Amino acid sequence: MTRFVTKLAAATAAVALASVPGLASAQTTQAVDEKTGPVSFANVASVRIGNPGSLITETQRSPLTPGQSKLSPDRTVVPRDEGEKNTFGDKWAVNLGRFGAQSPFPPGIASRDHNVLAALQQTTVPTAVAESNYALLDNGRGGAKPADNTVLVLEGAKSAVDCSSPGKATSSTSVGKIWVRDETGALKPSGASGVDVKGLKLGPPSVIKNENIGKDETTSDLTVSRVTAFDQLIRQDGWRNGDVTAVAGWKVDIVTHVRDDAGKDLREARTTLVLGGVSCSIPKNFVAKPAGGTGPGAAPEQPAVPGTVPAGGIPPQAADSTRTVVGLGLLGGGIVIGAAAMLLFRRRKPVPVREK
Repeated sequence: MTRFVTKLAAATAAVALASVPGLASAQTTQAVDEKTGPVSFANVASVRIGNPGSLITETQRSPLTPGQSKLSPDRTVVPRDEGEKNTFGDKWAVNLGRFGAQSPFPPGIASRDHNVLAALQQTTVPTAVAESNYALLDNGRGGAKPADNTVLVLEGAKSAVDCSSPGKATSSTSVGKIWVRDETGALKPSGASGVDVKGLKLGPPSVIKNENIGKDETTSDLTVSRVTAFDQLIRQDGWRNGDVTAVAGWKVDIVTHVRDDAGKDLREARTTLVLGGVSCSIPKNFVAKPAGGTGPGAAPEQPAVPGTVPAGGIPPQAADSTRTVVGLGLLGGGIVIGAAAMLLFRRRKPVPVREK
């Protein structure tokens, strides 16, 4: 996986700063420990396709000195290129809030940029937030417009964490509305605390060569719930926890029952998405510095550790020694790990939607 900058690079940067007149004296904040100190992470969307295939988009990491790392607004959809499609599949897509002339959202939901950032406050308290609208599209439906293919919408989703002290690590996960396409084909609000849907008309994220899928017979079971544990996040190895960790985000579990036109079970495809996954961690003896900064995240500085990298991919067959995305950065953007989907055979009867 992409690793943090080395101690040698950090030392070189420190020497370079010290050599500039007046700059070293202005650097009054001591950096937190890179491996054990307070840290936060934020990721807009990641996907696990079966086991062990995963697609992890750009992950933001808080810098070692007060400042923030924020996801570029240019990331508007998953997957966004052929490399990501090879893992995610070519049937599904997740819109991250911004769209052009044709909206994938219900009427009344405006185009917007996401707000995804990881910050170290002036007090060295780590925080993270992910805010966006999300739309899951099944392009296998063949709709004339993007909105015709949308099967799930999280409107006004927000997840946030704040690790102020070992006894005060907080998290929150909220949403304005969750929209789900019901059995009549209409996209309707289905609650704001989570949903559990059986028999949703949703095909698999990808198809197998020569697979004869019955579109009307294939259904999915979909559950939307809050992220409550660190291990529920879909993350790179560099995304670490600590003695005290808070997590937040939305988890979407989908089991697709792929059938032929006669209703015969062909396979079962399992997919998990984590939307707006965030975490913060601190050591057990952490004590925040006295207040006196300029607010959450302060004014962004050049991070002591690069906070993100351009999108890139890791082929499943790559050896460990080659697993570094070229460029300066912390965690790989658009990282692809594996491409195999778990195929199980099982059949379930559709039941109505219920709020969770």
